[in-house]
Amino acid sequence: MTQVHLKINGMDVTAESGQTILEAANNAGIHIPTLCYLKDINKSGNCRVCLVEVKRARTLLSACTTPVAEGQEVWTNSERALRGRRNSVELIMSNHNKNCLSCKRNQNCELQTLCNELGIRENKFEGEHTPNSFDDFSYGIVRDTSKCVLCERCIETCRKVQGLGVLGLENRGFRTIVAPIYDKSFADVNCMQCGQCVINCPVGALTEKEHIHDVIKALNDPNKVVIVQTAPAVRASLGEEFGNPIGTRVTGKMVAALKRCGFDRVYDTNFAADLTIMEEGNELLERVTHGGVLPMFTSCSPGWIRYIEYEYPELLPHLSTSKSPHMMFGAIAKTYWAKVHNVDPKDIYVVSIMPCIAKKSEIMRPECKTGEQVDVDAVLTTRECGRLIKMFGIDFNELPDEEFDQDLMGDYTGAAVIFGTTGGVMEAALRTVKQQLDGVKLDPVDFEACRGMAGVKEAEVDLNGTKIWIAITSSMSAAKPLLEEVKAGTSKYTFIEVMGCPGGCINGGGQSIIPSKVKNGKIGYGYKELRMKALYDEDAACDIRVSSDNVQIQKLYSDFLEKPGSELAEELLHTSYSPKQKFKIFAK
Repeated sequence: MTQVHLKINGMDVTAESGQTILEAANNAGIHIPTLCYLKDINKSGNCRVCLVEVKRARTLLSACTTPVAEGQEVWTNSERALRGRRNSVELIMSNHNKNCLSCKRNQNCELQTLCNELGIRENKFEGEHTPNSFDDFSYGIVRDTSKCVLCERCIETCRKVQGLGVLGLENRGFRTIVAPIYDKSFADVNCMQCGQCVINCPVGALTEKEHIHDVIKALNDPNKVVIVQTAPAVRASLGEEFGNPIGTRVTGKMVAALKRCGFDRVYDTNFAADLTIMEEGNELLERVTHGGVLPMFTSCSPGWIRYIEYEYPELLPHLSTSKSPHMMFGAIAKTYWAKVHNVDPKDIYVVSIMPCIAKKSEIMRPECKTGEQVDVDAVLTTRECGRLIKMFGIDFNELPDEEFDQDLMGDYTGAAVIFGTTGGVMEAALRTVKQQLDGVKLDPVDFEACRGMAGVKEAEVDLNGTKIWIAITSSMSAAKPLLEEVKAGTSKYTFIEVMGCPGGCINGGGQSIIPSKVKNGKIGYGYKELRMKALYDEDAACDIRVSSDNVQIQKLYSDFLEKPGSELAEELLHTSYSPKQKFKIFAK
């Protein structure tokens, strides 16, 4: 592309034609504050926070929408630019619920940060506030329009990342709010509950429904045995809640903190991820050898499950019937674990700490119960886990590393760890299936074709002479072409991994919220890659890296389940799906 030479704050800057002033400044290490801008997703310029002064321009211009030009001179910190920026933020604040102390985003709010940077301490503009809506009817997401700044980041995320367009601008003028159509609840529309809108909201207008106090109540009930499990992606993000660099692996400190919170057992969901591979791998082999429905889709992402039930119900037979790992864990805890420890299943309270908001709706599915018992009683996101630890006064960063409890459900393999990243479920499945079919120890165990952040990855895999094509995707906008191929009957694939969130669980809607200046920074090694690396590093450090080699999984089958796909395994570890009523929404 053609290079463009300009000056920003008197500094010579080289940019590419077509770039905006904001992009050129970011690449040159010059910070221009933003609010509505979200790299590759939203650059409407409607918040007017990134205003800059450009020589010979009559008015201040928004840096996120103004293209660079040869010889252009830009000032980001002139008196005029700072005054315009300050006025924009003060006007936003005039219609904002300023009860910051009670807000979950307190001290991690982009609007709060802007006020601090610009020295805004008083309410310059006072007046009437837009009538607000408060929606907490869905299982996972809470919407409070009194905190909304109309940046439209959530709207564009839902439309561009997930291809849904559940959210839009409702009403006109001063009465404008962001909402599902007709200001309906998230519970009444075809929302995935993925939470990508939540992690991309700059303020507290969208948050997860909190289950912390339900968990505290259980912890204080002397009649309850409270078991907690942690998903693999949580260890790669939880440290960020305590000021650690992005991608810091905090497995040992996380375990130590949860034990100090009073949980009776602290286990890793990775045990159940290995179990999932045994069941899902067996199901794949059964379909391949006995003419079952192919391609088979993975089923461990509840946001993806909600999506297919709403958008592609005709493809439900392609889904694996295997429950997600944390639901399998709950089912085994309330049967096998309860039996060995002589505990009444009614007295067991299972808590899942997940990188995912959609898990909150998953545990409410009637199909995910074992008899009359729900498999999992409560889900805390990574953020909620951080708040719980702080609430209990635990100095996280000073804790010694401790180990997960090891009895019955404590062992896991490296294959289970990588479940938390896009391609990890596929790689874990291929390790076990290939080793079983080839009849020899797998070496090497790595499937590099499954790795990376590409929207769709594919590979041809040789399974003891039988060659199959596999595909991996994350986010529904990336998945849709694959789904259309399956729908049309033209798909070449045998097995397809689908994750609801871009990058997989490492970027789940319940993970620590990354500041927009990090998301919008220079192109390169980003936050998703850093979290991904943490999981692959732990996988590489594991002595056992193939799920079928997990000794405790082998014992579970020999002592209780008999074999993958047995009648008892089907009853406890598998589920069913049904089409959901779709409320028609027209994305712009």
